[in-house]
Amino acid sequence: MKYIFVKSLVVSLLIICGCTKNLDLAPQDTISDATFWRTADEFKLAANNLYLSLPVFNRDDLESDIAFEVPNAISNGTYQLTETASSWNTPYIYIRRCNNIIGKAAQLEKGADASIPQYVAEARFFRAFNYWQLFRMYGGVPIVDEVLDIASDALYSTRADRKTTVDFIINDLQEAANNLPEQKNLAASDNGRITKGAALALLARVALFEGTWGKSRGNTSATQYLDQAIENAKLVMESNQYSLFSAKGKDSYRYLFIEEGDDASENILARRYQRDIVSHGYPFSIDRTCYLPTKKLADMYLCSDGLPITKSTMFEGYGSMRAEYQNRDPRMTMTMVIPENKILRPFHPIEPVANYPFYPQKNGNTGYITYKYMSESAFGNNAGDNGQSHDYDHRLIRYAEVLLIYAEALFEKNGEISDADLDKSINLIRARVSMPSVTNAFIENNNLNMREEIRRERSIELALEGFRYDDLRRWKTAETELPNAIKGINIKISAWQVPTLPGGIRNPYSDETWQKNTDENGFIICENADARTFDPNRHYLRPLPTREILINPSLQQNPGW
Repeated sequence: MKYIFVKSLVVSLLIICGCTKNLDLAPQDTISDATFWRTADEFKLAANNLYLSLPVFNRDDLESDIAFEVPNAISNGTYQLTETASSWNTPYIYIRRCNNIIGKAAQLEKGADASIPQYVAEARFFRAFNYWQLFRMYGGVPIVDEVLDIASDALYSTRADRKTTVDFIINDLQEAANNLPEQKNLAASDNGRITKGAALALLARVALFEGTWGKSRGNTSATQYLDQAIENAKLVMESNQYSLFSAKGKDSYRYLFIEEGDDASENILARRYQRDIVSHGYPFSIDRTCYLPTKKLADMYLCSDGLPITKSTMFEGYGSMRAEYQNRDPRMTMTMVIPENKILRPFHPIEPVANYPFYPQKNGNTGYITYKYMSESAFGNNAGDNGQSHDYDHRLIRYAEVLLIYAEALFEKNGEISDADLDKSINLIRARVSMPSVTNAFIENNNLNMREEIRRERSIELALEGFRYDDLRRWKTAETELPNAIKGINIKISAWQVPTLPGGIRNPYSDETWQKNTDENGFIICENADARTFDPNRHYLRPLPTREILINPSLQQNPGW
């Protein structure tokens, strides 16, 4: 029933945001108190607007080391102070709208519609969500919990510290969860609205972030947040509302992220799309040249015996185009195109076409091609008008992440994790793709590190979903990972020496310029290490926009900026 939900949001937004000629119009920046805030339907209408603050499809992992297009200022540490930033301004726009809904509900007389608290809870969720977007980048920020006007003293308030900010977010999510419906109790037409599970899962994400951020920096309050991450992840797990998508058998991971995965029980929160109402062209923005996996990501995938490529006898090396993909975690070839395979891709909607891992129209490319998110629908892969023909949803919180949060938080709190807890978390994720279970004995017998394997599992399962940048910062490993060179495939092999590939396709990698653009082992260098930096004294937090500090001198700039 995705159609009904998306259509109702669009209609609601047109009613709220639309304008009419020849009428005595209410103020354009707010909903008229004289005509609104009376019924649950009106609160629902106002809450619908908040769904626009959910992130759209983007290529967020370009800010890290596992994806590449062209040099990225966040990834390579060259970004500078800016006067303004939408990442600061936009969340506060939605926070104001949330505060308005919460404030209007507080003014209602006793006996008001009993359904109103659900939409107030949605407002609390979105207030927390937008503060989370600020917090994850800037740290502590000014906390505003009421609607301000131009004379409000709070406009010039100071920034709250980290603890106050994250505790505010967590409190809002706890309050929201108390009045949100469970997934199973949503009407079919409301499928896609915020649920109790979404609030608890987001709370677990925020708590894990702050718990591991604190632990990696020696903060004594870290355990408090790790406990909250464990508790809330466990509540989601024990609710029996969600499960890993398995409808496509061994290929379920592949299909989860496209049309077939919509409305899957794994999806806890998603930005919804519907063809002919609100659609997107995401595959067109990643096809071939724009969201390329790197060697760092490729090397993370375990061999099918559960061992890293540095330890497994099953790793076939790089002697042919397809060698490194053999005997690997199946998620590798559900995330990347295997050279010489044929897939449906944009602008070739009917007949599959051969995809070789090179596209010389980009100055920098890794030789890897993203397969994750690539639709297998001929209609979906038809460019249409401006390529806006896709309508699969953008998964923002899924059950697999909750399982990963549970495992990581447990280990970080206790310094160990039992096989029983691995079986109820990470091993469920591995079982979906028929990978061996991880046990304490396996880790010990193979001289592995449990923390590294938990982090590897997270990086692989959530690859190209936008988690890597935050993970490196909260683990405090960005200073060692991000300054390294960005590399791609190995082209110093016989298959890449010939000028013409099968099918008569020109091989640019045989050219002298490409052959020189490699490291000593023949791997493409997309960005040299000397062009990349990460200053631990300033790059763990983004700088506040300079205009905000000019307007409000009480704000303090982040360290190093």
